[in-house]
Amino acid sequence: MAIFNRLKFEKLALGKSQVLAWAIAFFSGILMALTTAPFNAWPLAWIALVPLWVMVVSYQQPIITEKKQKFLFLPSSSHPLNPLNPLQNPLPNFFLLPVLWGIGYHGLALSWIMGIHPMTWLGVPWWPSLAIALFCWTFITLWGAALVTVWAWLFVILNSLTLPAKNPLLNSPPLPSQNLTLNSPPLQGGAGGGKTQFSALTRVLIGTALWCALESIWSTGSLWWTSLSYTQSPHNLPILHLGQLSGPAAVTAAIVAVNGLIAEAFIEGRRKKEEGRRKREEGRGKKEEGSGEKEEGKRKNWVAYILPAGLFLVLHIVGWSLYNRPLIQEAGTALKIGIIQGNIPNEIKFDSGGWRRALEGYTAGYKELADRNVDAVLIPETALPFIWTNEYQRSTLSFYQAILERGVVAWVGGFGQEENGLTNSLLAIDKTGQIVGRYDKLKLVPLGEYIPFYEILGGIINRLSPLDARLVAGNSKQLFDTPFGRAIVGICYDSAFAENFRYQAAQGGEFMITASNNAHYKPPMLAQHHALDVMRAIETDRWAVIATNTGYSAFVNPHGETVWKSGLNTYEVQDATIYRRKTRTLYVRWGDWLTPLLLVLAGLMRLILRN
Repeated sequence: MAIFNRLKFEKLALGKSQVLAWAIAFFSGILMALTTAPFNAWPLAWIALVPLWVMVVSYQQPIITEKKQKFLFLPSSSHPLNPLNPLQNPLPNFFLLPVLWGIGYHGLALSWIMGIHPMTWLGVPWWPSLAIALFCWTFITLWGAALVTVWAWLFVILNSLTLPAKNPLLNSPPLPSQNLTLNSPPLQGGAGGGKTQFSALTRVLIGTALWCALESIWSTGSLWWTSLSYTQSPHNLPILHLGQLSGPAAVTAAIVAVNGLIAEAFIEGRRKKEEGRRKREEGRGKKEEGSGEKEEGKRKNWVAYILPAGLFLVLHIVGWSLYNRPLIQEAGTALKIGIIQGNIPNEIKFDSGGWRRALEGYTAGYKELADRNVDAVLIPETALPFIWTNEYQRSTLSFYQAILERGVVAWVGGFGQEENGLTNSLLAIDKTGQIVGRYDKLKLVPLGEYIPFYEILGGIINRLSPLDARLVAGNSKQLFDTPFGRAIVGICYDSAFAENFRYQAAQGGEFMITASNNAHYKPPMLAQHHALDVMRAIETDRWAVIATNTGYSAFVNPHGETVWKSGLNTYEVQDATIYRRKTRTLYVRWGDWLTPLLLVLAGLMRLILRN
């Protein structure tokens, strides 16, 4: 009976330990999500990754038999199973940790996607609309969680490969404690004075390089929004200026590195504490000596946190020095730009009543801005949903007639015509009514604007969903010329993809304009979209003009400061003076050079430590 009760207690303790580890991972992911707009608790980003880092580094995959490992790419250890260690269990339990962290972060940060429901205005019944919204939310959340999971998996593998080939500590039995942070081979491999610090720094370098590399890979696809870098926007402007050095990767690397150093300091403190406890249990040293060692251990543990604190401070000093540089604004480069926020609800946007309201509102706003002597007028994405490349169709519109009458350049959000379909376009129309510039939306929204793998899935989706999603994406090398010079352009979802803006800036773009609809999303998405536009303005060192249908329209200077921002769900007509710039930041010139450098350094450090 006593044996039975003991086994029952151990099983209960194991279950509680697993649940606790999963809960910590999930809630630390939620903490990271709270750093994004509109919550804007950005300081939490510098600690929210610490719990996951500690648990990933402390992971130990049990090997019950002495058989040779069959699968090279599964993390392993030479230690037997410790039944009371929640992370010394089969791989599914380990993978739940990054999955839950990713669900907490990406799930909450992207919860605004549910704002697309209900889609009854598109003819979608209420329940199918809910199912579509839930599917989209679940899929993009798990896609983001996959990045975190791959990072944790590769991190554990590379940590195991980093261990010295011969280390007596690896052949020693596990410590008798149930503390999960002390039975990990990576930690044991680094034990011993300077070697401990070197191993910890190597792990931080590897972890940072991996995260940046995975974000770089994910950002080349069609589903990208929640980079760690945007957790600092729009309020932590000094750290966002690191983006001028190497784009979003510089900000992400800063966040991951500081989190990693804090986690390593915590792990080292726990390791020393456990070693001291074990020595006392073994009767080594007198009581007075043990007390002195305890005080010294506490002091050294606090010293370990100086490194992450120092890095945090240095990063902000570097960012502040970039942020504090004066803006040189020559009078000859000034442009007075007007914005019209039409506030046309999606429910009526594509019917005759919506068209009339849009034409009346945008035409009246255009004339008002022309009377203010603006140089150009910007209206939002598909603000006037007509095929503007069709000369006859555009000639019948009152907005077009106003352009011919007042002679002020207009940047119009509408549709363009291609042989294989329509494009979501921004068109530059000069005072004579000619189209002198055109930008077609590069990053289309999956399912909303196009069907992925249409040749395979098109027929199935068309039968299951009433949504019409057949737009054609623009060319990644397209440029947008205006009567005032070349502009950097993004339409809605494009704002999440920094490389598109960097390329246009490198090709001579002198100011930035973005046009978005966003009417079918909740306010958190609108706030996050503005945060992304702020980042793009800083990275390219350009003035940004942002026009949206329902908010937030804005003017942003090259330091990321919002000069003016509209309200939500309001009709607004606003103008401001911006300045053309020809500066080229390090990021504009070289792109993301930091991620390859981190990968090379991580590889070299791993080889050095291995040998």
